[in-house]
Amino acid sequence: MKHESLWASIEKELSCSLPAHAMSTWFDPISPLGLSDGELVLEVPNQFFYEWIESHYKHSLKRAISVVTDKRIKHKLVVSTGKIDLNKGGEGVFPQSQTGKKHQAPNINKNYLFESFIEGANNQFAKTAAETVAEDLAKKSFNPLIIYGGVGLGKTHLIHAIGNRVFSENPTANVVLATSEKFTLDFVNSLRRNKTVEFAKQYRKADVLLIDDIQFFRGKEQTQEQFFHTFNELYQSGKQIVMTADRFPGEMKGLQDRLLSRFQSGLSVDIQPPDFEMRVAILLDKAEQNGVNLSYDIIEFIATHVKNNIRDLEGTIIRILAKSSLMNQDIDFNLVKEAVKERVGEQITQGLSVEDVVRRVSNVFSIKEKEIVGKSRKAEIVEARQTAMYLSRSLIGDSLSNIGVYFGGRDHTTVIHAMQSIEKKKKMNERLDKTITKLQRELNFGAA
Repeated sequence: MKHESLWASIEKELSCSLPAHAMSTWFDPISPLGLSDGELVLEVPNQFFYEWIESHYKHSLKRAISVVTDKRIKHKLVVSTGKIDLNKGGEGVFPQSQTGKKHQAPNINKNYLFESFIEGANNQFAKTAAETVAEDLAKKSFNPLIIYGGVGLGKTHLIHAIGNRVFSENPTANVVLATSEKFTLDFVNSLRRNKTVEFAKQYRKADVLLIDDIQFFRGKEQTQEQFFHTFNELYQSGKQIVMTADRFPGEMKGLQDRLLSRFQSGLSVDIQPPDFEMRVAILLDKAEQNGVNLSYDIIEFIATHVKNNIRDLEGTIIRILAKSSLMNQDIDFNLVKEAVKERVGEQITQGLSVEDVVRRVSNVFSIKEKEIVGKSRKAEIVEARQTAMYLSRSLIGDSLSNIGVYFGGRDHTTVIHAMQSIEKKKKMNERLDKTITKLQRELNFGAA
């Protein structure tokens, strides 16, 4: 069964159990991209669709697929990059050149620009390398360039930004961008339609070849063979190749040794997870882009708990917006807390560190972090320090000795004294009691 007819059957099955408005809103805009190795690839218009379907219709979709086919077919949602129609008229699967010298706009997300990429210590080198490649193709400073790192850290943003920069400065350049899955699907379709020559020509005539997520070539021997020859021809012709991966090429398994050798002949740059300040900057930017008005306290709360990657941060903002609009609720702390809880799960203290606690106490007490962990005996600083120790112990459960080490190398008896002191002060000092309750609420979902 072809992917188009399979999706039509799945939609029909879904319509038996879902209301018409749900079908028209959430499923009609989905486009089936292909069916390969028992996986149906479905394209959704944007990240909002992805989040909503994963949260509300994932199980309905899986059930419909199981009813329609007796095979074990999985589905995968991918977010649209504003691509051109490669199957128009049913003639071939490859983008064609326009009349004249200027090429058709490539499969590139126009929103992914260097200017909109938030730079920090975790990604500065990768961004600089990407810009260098994009701005001076003639020099071929780094060829191939491989940008690697975990999920949702900005690799795709950078590879699309390269394409946008090249295409804006040289509209006649043939920029070809594809995910490894797209490359594989194109190759499979070319085999089915006896168009392998056209497939090879399409990719090998690129001036700049951008391949996202090369790790998914693992275990696909024929695809690796095709990519190896494509890589060689472009490299020997002096064309630029840029790829992204989830890990350093030398650590990849399931790829041919000769491919790995080619990959390691160029420059590999990594992107690390964003630190706290970077996460705050990203959240402020994403909130502004999505028209969500969030207080700085709420931004800090999200940044404290959502740490893994940029995609999770953006997904949290979208979830907050969706909950607010669909439930007709104002965006307040309780709504945000529920949205974050849905994102990271119930175990809120998992990943919470003493550093996070000290940073939040520093903001609430308006005392610098270095003073809280320092030697000062001023009453207001001592109170902030003891509060931070108290929260570190009660929320994180770290050992007394570890907490003492973080706070300037103090011993465990100092931490015990801080715990006892705060317990007494809470009973006598209503202001401090409310402040600690507020901090507990912000740092721990389980607190009141």
